[in-house]
Amino acid sequence: MTSAIESGLLPGTSEIHEEGLSVGGVLLTELARRFGTPLFVYDEEHLRRRCREAVAAFGRDNVAYASKAFLCTAMARLAHEEGLLLDVASGGELRVALHAGVPADRIVLHGNNKDEAELRTAMSVRVRHLVVDSFDEMDRIERLHAGEHLPPARIQLRVAPGVAAGAHEAIRTGGNDSKFGFGLAGGTAAAAVRRAAGSPAMILEGVHAHVGSQVLDTAELAAGAAAVARFAADTRMHRLTVGGGLGVAYEAGQIAPSFARWAARVRTAVRDAGWGYPVTVEPGRSIAARAGLTLYRVGTIKRIEGVRTYVGVDGGMSDNLRPALYGSRYEVFLPRDPRAPRPMRARLVGKHCESGDVIVDDAALPADIAVDDLVATPVTGAYGYAMASNYNKLPRPAVVFVRDGHARTVVRRETEEDLLRLDVDEPAGLPEPAETALYGAGAARRVGTA
Repeated sequence: MTSAIESGLLPGTSEIHEEGLSVGGVLLTELARRFGTPLFVYDEEHLRRRCREAVAAFGRDNVAYASKAFLCTAMARLAHEEGLLLDVASGGELRVALHAGVPADRIVLHGNNKDEAELRTAMSVRVRHLVVDSFDEMDRIERLHAGEHLPPARIQLRVAPGVAAGAHEAIRTGGNDSKFGFGLAGGTAAAAVRRAAGSPAMILEGVHAHVGSQVLDTAELAAGAAAVARFAADTRMHRLTVGGGLGVAYEAGQIAPSFARWAARVRTAVRDAGWGYPVTVEPGRSIAARAGLTLYRVGTIKRIEGVRTYVGVDGGMSDNLRPALYGSRYEVFLPRDPRAPRPMRARLVGKHCESGDVIVDDAALPADIAVDDLVATPVTGAYGYAMASNYNKLPRPAVVFVRDGHARTVVRRETEEDLLRLDVDEPAGLPEPAETALYGAGAARRVGTA
């Protein structure tokens, strides 16, 4: 028999009452009643504590929140208020950070294929630095500097240190076979240093590396940091960023390292590699994941004798893509009784028209689970809402922050009207020629003159 949900998987302010589990002083059952389901719930105090722990471990100005894990205006403001830089990976994330009031000099822009529009904005507002990922990107920066007289870009070069780590191949980023960065092998990274140092369009400040995500062994993170630190020291850089990647516990029995342990291992590794300056890190998952959980409502229970039981809920892969994408695993519990034993095994599935729409493949559940029950999947604060989609035209869930007995909406629930907002609903014109319909207008003109 599987025991009750482990407290170490729940948000930090969780408390068990006779009526069920509360987070931030608010019962989860009450949140579902007020805001509907599916619903992302974040423990604001937990988020702030994690930000402070990261700053305490690495020092102010040495922690950048990897906003791809979870970003909205409220989250950007929270991270900035707690002294973190903002690490954004697209023009859209940059827009949100600026809209939240984060000063440009507190923002770092990442991305392996930044286009001219993204670079133009970043250079115009003068972000803290760009993480340059390719020679093609250098070409674009130089064109913008020379052709549009934009100020030189402060940059760090992303290098692939030949060390890859992470729980799944798709999130291992530091190896030689990667779309990210200049490889240390073969001298590519050294050539990038020479190119950037000699360009009037770039101010080379340092190097950056990221070896992967959901890493539970700090030795792997330290190995990647050491590899890039040796390169940074040899090329006489004065800034070093070693990325994020610190993992979290998603299932019972898993143990995640603390920020303090991560910091100690990294500092030792870079010092031994000859680096004598501070290092910057970019945690995302390790700040946001455990702070958030997702609430669903059970709609269907299907028992197939001798096969399995399916429990269907009102969300699915449109609000948690990670199980389908990475084979990620989660726990499940009933907020009305989080201490209940969970002897029943079932596949927790969503409502999408996909057999792969699985939230938890072999979930442990209380034996008395019933239709209309509220269920919760903890540790969904990272890459849940961030990867949410409108597949099957499901509106994306709302996001609420809870703290000190109060709940506030920070992202409203989409409506069916929102699903039509971008459609261009014009009357149909005359039928196109068959060639145009099949091959496009340009192809039709070529066919017509052949």
